[in-house]
Amino acid sequence: MSVRTYGVTDPISTANPTPKENSLNDALIGELRSRGSFESEQATKKRVEVLTQFQKMVQEFVFTVSKKKNMSDGMAKDAGGKVFTFGSYRLGVYGPGSDLDTLVVVPQHVSREDFFTVFAEIIRKRPELEEIVPVPDAFVPIIKIEYDGVPLDLIFACLNVPRIPLDMTLDDKNLLRNLDERDLRSLNGTRVTDEILQLVPKPTVFKHALRCIKMWAQQKAVYGNVFGFPGGVAWAMLVARICQLYPNAVSAVIVEKFFNIYTKWNWPQPVLLKPIEDGPLQVRVWNPRLYANDRLHRMPVITPAYPSMCATHNITSSTQKVILSELEKGAEVVRQINLGKKSWSDLFDRHDFFHHYKFYLCVVAATVASDEEHLKWTGLIESKLRHLVLKLEVTEGVELAHPYVKDFSDSYVLGDANPSDVIGAYGTLSGQPFLDTLAKSDDSNKGEKQIHLTKLFVGLNLQQLKSVDGVKKLNIQYPCSEFYNICKGSGFYDEAINHINIKNVKLVDLPDDVYVEGEVRPTKNSKKRKKEVSLDKQKRPKSTISTPPVSVNGSG
Repeated sequence: MSVRTYGVTDPISTANPTPKENSLNDALIGELRSRGSFESEQATKKRVEVLTQFQKMVQEFVFTVSKKKNMSDGMAKDAGGKVFTFGSYRLGVYGPGSDLDTLVVVPQHVSREDFFTVFAEIIRKRPELEEIVPVPDAFVPIIKIEYDGVPLDLIFACLNVPRIPLDMTLDDKNLLRNLDERDLRSLNGTRVTDEILQLVPKPTVFKHALRCIKMWAQQKAVYGNVFGFPGGVAWAMLVARICQLYPNAVSAVIVEKFFNIYTKWNWPQPVLLKPIEDGPLQVRVWNPRLYANDRLHRMPVITPAYPSMCATHNITSSTQKVILSELEKGAEVVRQINLGKKSWSDLFDRHDFFHHYKFYLCVVAATVASDEEHLKWTGLIESKLRHLVLKLEVTEGVELAHPYVKDFSDSYVLGDANPSDVIGAYGTLSGQPFLDTLAKSDDSNKGEKQIHLTKLFVGLNLQQLKSVDGVKKLNIQYPCSEFYNICKGSGFYDEAINHINIKNVKLVDLPDDVYVEGEVRPTKNSKKRKKEVSLDKQKRPKSTISTPPVSVNGSG
C-alpha cells in the first residue's frame, strides 16, 4: 500500500513520537489551554448563529439588488448569494476575540459598489450592530464589523455566473474566469484555507502547532500582514510545510522543527505546500523568473490554490530582520525546553518593543468627526504605514525601521480647544496636563464635537550619523513628506476633518501597574493606551531626528 507524500519534497522523518515527545506535547496543549487559546463552546455557538444571520442578510442583499435590476421575484430569489468563511475560523484555530473572516459571494449582476451601499445599509438596520467600518480602498476591500459581540471582517467577490446556490463550492477553477484582481484576491482566502487543510497529514497536530505559533507571533509582535509581518494565513502555511516534512510528529515536535528549519531557511527560496499550478485562465501566477516584483519578495510564502500568490509580499528589509531575530530566540528557548531547563510559558514571554529602541516615531492620526470616520482614516494610515517604513529604510543613517503592530486610541470632547493644540499635546508627557482639561468621550457626551486620536509607533535603529557642528543629525523630512502625500492622496481624505502628524518621542519605562496593551481586539469602549514623552530639549542627547515642520493636517 502506497503512502501519500505531502508537499514538494519527501519527508525528512516519518518517525513516530517518543514518550518524551508525547509528554512535551501534553505540556504544550496544557499551556495553550491555560492561556485561553481555546474558545468556549457557548462562544463558538454564538459565531454559528451570527453566520446564519449573515447568510440570510446576504440573500436579502442579492434579492434587493436583483429587484432593482428589474428581475422578477422568482429570478431575484433564485439569484441566491452565499457566505463562506476563511482564516482562523475555517482552519479551526480561532480563540476568544478572534475576527470571523467572512467572504460574501454574489452573482454577476451584483457589484462591489452594491456591497458597500446596499448591503452596508441592511447591516446598519440590525439592532445587533455595534460598529461598522467600510474600507473600500483597501488592497482587499473590506467591511469591518462588531456584531452582537462578534468581530467580523467581510470581504466581497462577484462571480461571472447568474446565480449562487447554497450548495456551491469554490473548487472549480473555471469560476475564476473573467474576474478582476480584487475578486480573485477575495476568493483566494477561502480557497487557500481549504487547500491547507487538505495538504497536512494530521489536521489536529497542525491546528495545535499553529495555535502555538500564532500565540508566539502575537506575543512577539510579529503578526500582521498590513504592518509588514506574516499574517494568519502565512503563519498557517509555514506551519503546514513543517507538518509535511514530519508527517507522524506531534505538535510539540512540529513547533521545535519550525524554529530550527526557518532559522536556517535559504530565503528568498519560497515556501511551497505543493507545486505551483498552471491553469486555464489568463491570470497572473507568482513567478519570479517572469515578474520583476516577485523577485523582490524577501520571504515568499506561496498560496497553494490557483492562482498562486505570495502571502508575504509586504515584508520589508526591517521586518525581515525582526522576524529572523525572533525565530532565533524561539529556537533557543525550544532547545532549553527540550533540555528541561525552560517551560513552554517561556516561549510566550512578551516582546520588549517599547524598551528596545532609543528613538521612536509616533504617527498620530486624528479626526474631528464621527468615530466611524476616524476608523476609516486610521485604517487607511495603517495600510500605508509600510510605505513610511520602506522610505525610512533607504534613508541615510537608518539601519532598521520597526513598525509596531497595534495602535493606541483616545477620544476627547473638543469644546473650545483648537484641534492642532490637542494633536500637538497628544503623545507627549508635557502635553498631558492640557489633555487632562478635556473631557474623555463617553456615552454622556456623544452629541458634542469630538476629536478622535490614534497613535502608531515605529522604532528606529540608527547607524553612525554624520556630525554637523558637534550634533549628529538624521533628516527624515523626505520619507515623512512622502508618507503624508500618500495618505492625503486617498479618495476619502478631507482636510477639514482628517489630520496626520509625525513626531519623534522617547518612551519612559512604565511602572508594573500601567496597562500597556492587550492582544485582544479593542472595542469602541476599550481603547488601548500608553505613556510616552517627547525628547526633552534640556536632556537631548547629541543626536537629533529632524522631522518636517508640518501643520497637524500634514500640509507641510
